[in-house]
Amino acid sequence: MTADDFSRNYSTNFLDSVVRKMPGVTLTDQTGNPFQRTLDYRGFVASPVQGIPQGIAVYQNGVRINESWGDVVNWDFIPEKAIDRVTLYPSSPIFGLNAIGGALSIQMKNGFTYQGVEAEAFGGSYGRVQGSVQAGGQKDNVSAYAAFESAYDRGWRDYANSSHINRMYVDIGTRNDQTEFHINFTGATNVLGNVAATPIEMLNQRWSSVYTWPQATSLQLAFINATLSHSFSDTWSFQGNAYFRGFTQTHTDGNGTDVYACNGGVNLCIGNDLPLSGPAAGPPTPNTLGDAILGELDRNRVDTKTIGGTGQFTNTDQLFGHNNHVVFGASVDHGSTKFTATSELGTISDDLFVTGTGVFINQPDSGLSAVDLRAKNTYTGVYATDTFDVTDRFSVTAGGRFNFAQITLQDQTGTAPLLNSSHTFQRFNPVLGGTLKLTPGVTAYAGFSEANRAPTPLELGCSDPNHPCIIDSFLVADPPLKQVVSHTIEAGLRGTFGRDVKSGLLTWGLGVFRTLSDDDIIHVVSPIGVNNFGYFQNAGQTLRQGIEAKLEYRRDRWNAYANYTFIDATYRSYETLSSPNNPNAQVDPVSGTEFINVKPGDHIPGIPAHRFKAGVEYNVTDAWKIGGDLNFVGSQWLVHDDTNQSPKVPAYTVVNLHTSYKVTQNIELFGLINNVFNQRYYLGGTFYETGGFASAGNAPNLMAQLSDPRTFVPGAPLAAYAGIRAKF
Repeated sequence: MTADDFSRNYSTNFLDSVVRKMPGVTLTDQTGNPFQRTLDYRGFVASPVQGIPQGIAVYQNGVRINESWGDVVNWDFIPEKAIDRVTLYPSSPIFGLNAIGGALSIQMKNGFTYQGVEAEAFGGSYGRVQGSVQAGGQKDNVSAYAAFESAYDRGWRDYANSSHINRMYVDIGTRNDQTEFHINFTGATNVLGNVAATPIEMLNQRWSSVYTWPQATSLQLAFINATLSHSFSDTWSFQGNAYFRGFTQTHTDGNGTDVYACNGGVNLCIGNDLPLSGPAAGPPTPNTLGDAILGELDRNRVDTKTIGGTGQFTNTDQLFGHNNHVVFGASVDHGSTKFTATSELGTISDDLFVTGTGVFINQPDSGLSAVDLRAKNTYTGVYATDTFDVTDRFSVTAGGRFNFAQITLQDQTGTAPLLNSSHTFQRFNPVLGGTLKLTPGVTAYAGFSEANRAPTPLELGCSDPNHPCIIDSFLVADPPLKQVVSHTIEAGLRGTFGRDVKSGLLTWGLGVFRTLSDDDIIHVVSPIGVNNFGYFQNAGQTLRQGIEAKLEYRRDRWNAYANYTFIDATYRSYETLSSPNNPNAQVDPVSGTEFINVKPGDHIPGIPAHRFKAGVEYNVTDAWKIGGDLNFVGSQWLVHDDTNQSPKVPAYTVVNLHTSYKVTQNIELFGLINNVFNQRYYLGGTFYETGGFASAGNAPNLMAQLSDPRTFVPGAPLAAYAGIRAKF
């Protein structure tokens, strides 16, 4: 997709545009924030949510921007107006670690590719006010480009999901006949409110309700990157980059707590009558909270600095008289992270707001203690790929990449020695494929590839079921996890009918894919009944396979598209998983823990099997354009319903409309309506611990009347926006 594609789509963010046009892609939402959604491609994700196992590598100007602490992707850092083009690739080892499901490459604008000045402002429902300005140009061999964006959104959920976005992108470049050099900077300071999933019984009473707050995330980014390309001759060239990326995130999360009144209500305890801090035999914590309802504020902070670079050579000399394209190179990325976390005892008001009391919970024997951790990770890769034209119609590509990952964790508190560890992962991943032009308008393709993902520092530090974590808050111990290895086969046909847009041009594609993953990493709920806690574990083999089909037709004033994806995502191994809030779980008669037995063929939760998208756009006049899009997402199993026994999250369909009118050649008015029929739907769901929140005294439990363990993220209702765009 190019910058023109994003401009024509008139969406509130570029992820909406990607989802509308690219097959196999949907958006999910765990935070209730429009700037923090998760991109799902063929059942693999790139998400900003710490604790979700990632499976897509994302690059910006050749730099992998999956943050090194948990491989998350912070979409809110990317200045959308500065995007020149976006390319989505299926699984390929050439893109390094984490590309087990695919890779998304984002190329930004510069003064050579964009000239002029453009300003845009729009606003609408739920307090949305957003503006941007971009300018670019070149003089002789020097170019400059800059984009600035700012947005505020109050959010449609109660209380807690307002957002403030401020971000920028600047690029300065120079070039001559052989060499081009750029240095660019991306900066952002954002505050995002989160509301997460809400019990279904609350949503049935009020669609915008939330379950405990505050939940807020503050993020800052300073990212500088230098790129160089040089042509030694007509057939030899070099491309390289070097970068520094500084990332800070602070997160505050209001939750229930496992603290309770003990010793006849005189003291406060956690676990098995343990004091809130200090040794198990230490002095108890006095209860001075009266009849207050107990909760806690979980806070964490991530400070990551990453440096690295890539260098590659390209050669296009003919081989045995046939066209041949060779690329080979190496990359290194080194990240250093400081992670801290605390939990403060709080009180919960009737509107479920959690207020801190100044008493901090630090009791390792209960599985809850403060954390101060240093993590270092170095990822090194060497890769090569060669595309050889056997004939004018048949081409073969072969190559591979060797990845070497080193990860070290060091506890800084002196009280969690189990965190101290060092891990190494290594693997060579091959790729082999071919394309055959059957007719001038039809091409067949097929390929096989392997890719691997090393466990992240976050996952390694939270993989012990006896010491679970509030994701992504508390790390206690780290039994080793295995790396994930994917094996992907895909094949299909693609082609075109027609000569040009004036007479009608149809492009189409039909393909099948199959990705088998060994030692997949999943998130599991804590077996020891600690509220909001979980851990990571390997889950044997998983399989994601399916069909993709796409059509796009353009003729004169018409532009229409449709695409469909079927994904069958299943476990292929027997697994026993902790699932304490699952109403279908079994109870161990000895330990009392609740578990489920997953068998081969059980579907992986949270992955809808059917995805269909269609849209049409019509130029009523040369100045006025109207269009609409339909997005259908099939039903999916609730997260942690790995044995598929509870009712599914229902399928949903959303229709969006947009229009634009060019007042002059340089001034354009536009408007859009999302969810035009105001459908109520769920983006996803899981289970939660019912029973409400206990009092420090004799007050009745708050929210104790809630008995349905299902909790959902509701979809946004109807929203309308209007704006103006001016070019100079």
